[in-house]
Amino acid sequence: MSRVRFDRHALTWRVATRSANGNCVEVARAGDEIAVRNSRHPDGEIIVYTRAEFAAFLDGAKKGEFDDLLD
Repeated sequence: MSRVRFDRHALTWRVATRSANGNCVEVARAGDEIAVRNSRHPDGEIIVYTRAEFAAFLDGAKKGEFDDLLD
């Protein structure tokens, strides 16, 4: 697995419109990969996923495959 080197402060971070009060994750494109961080800890750990990994997660989320985690 390759690791992209990037400046976390130069990334364009995005959050979902439903997110409020800092209860969200932020995502950003980091080269050919997708970076994810906790919005409450912007200088904390960043997890980086390949586009294929992130696409698989989004597909499952759109299909409701993780909805039970909120019960």
